[in-house]
Amino acid sequence: MSAYLYEVLERLVAFDTVSSNSDAPAMGFLAARLETHGFKVHLHRIAVAGTPQVNLIAWAGPPRPDGLTISGHLDTVPYAGQPGWTREPLKLGVDADRVWGRGTTDMKGFLAECVAAAAALDLRALTRPLVFIFTSNEEVGCLGAESVCGVLGSILGEVPAPKLVWIGEPTSWQVQHAHKSIVLFDVTVRGVGGHSGAPEQGVNAIAVAGRVLEAIGRLQAERRAPSDKFMRIFPDSPHDVLNVGTIAGGIAANIIAEQCRLVITYRSLPDTEPLEIYREVRRRLAALDPYDYASHNHRAAIEVGPPMVVPPLLSSRDTALERALLEVTGTREVGGALFATDGGWFAQAGMVPLVCGPGDLDQAHKPNESIRRAALESGTEKILKVIARLVQ
Repeated sequence: MSAYLYEVLERLVAFDTVSSNSDAPAMGFLAARLETHGFKVHLHRIAVAGTPQVNLIAWAGPPRPDGLTISGHLDTVPYAGQPGWTREPLKLGVDADRVWGRGTTDMKGFLAECVAAAAALDLRALTRPLVFIFTSNEEVGCLGAESVCGVLGSILGEVPAPKLVWIGEPTSWQVQHAHKSIVLFDVTVRGVGGHSGAPEQGVNAIAVAGRVLEAIGRLQAERRAPSDKFMRIFPDSPHDVLNVGTIAGGIAANIIAEQCRLVITYRSLPDTEPLEIYREVRRRLAALDPYDYASHNHRAAIEVGPPMVVPPLLSSRDTALERALLEVTGTREVGGALFATDGGWFAQAGMVPLVCGPGDLDQAHKPNESIRRAALESGTEKILKVIARLVQ
């Protein structure tokens, strides 16, 4: 089983599935393996920014309710140009304690464990449906999960879509039932260009962007009041968090900056309506007087772009999946993830996701990404044990 696990993972790491690339070849490889192991397979084809992408749905077992879905994403974050790499990102490396390569932790290692578990299963012993959902474009907004949730029922046909969903994101085998939403949007300040020697004839967009930053910073400070309800789930940040991700403006030192663009993200608590903060930002920016410090003769325009939303997750407790994961992993506590997952969209579709996987978060998105061999090699057996408890 271990040799097959490493064979599958080596192939997966070799596919360049950075989110901007098509994942179709890699999903085709996974589909062929799962079909060989007796699963029915459907490739759900979509396009993201004009690039063909694929979600994979594979299932087995009788058409009864109360089955199990096991899910993970295939795309990875970029590696080209990321400083710190001393290994080949798309070549699997193995030493005494760790397995190296882009995606080993986040989260091709878990997908390889799923395929290895599928190879070991006796599908005739399934008493309820077992469904694998491998998604595209999770790293850029969970777009694959959003698209597949709307068509899952028609794909599975007479097989009821399982309510319980296990997502194998990197948690060091800790069980997590919640995460915050993510909302991303841009703010564009449009000024009036001109010669820097005659500031009264223009409006400096960068200067006005400073007022935008001040307004957002005040809101950020206000939202830092901790929530007693989420103190245990998110001990590091039991409140909403905002971040100014990028800012760009101006073209030369002697030209009044005509435009400045900021990219803003925030993560709000699971019981907060995701767009509440976005609407408050719009209200506060609309109330600003967008004049340039150098002159009150003209005003800038402040445009707030449309939001991209990843829903929050707050799954109910003490489900059969939670009990099985706690027993199989030996974990005693259930907490919250600092990152968002496909689970938000699954929850929107009426499912009950939990997040638990072999990778370590401190390896995700980093150069020389790796996973502990012990965590990787124990994963297939953990998956098989959970399957046995829930659908056999």
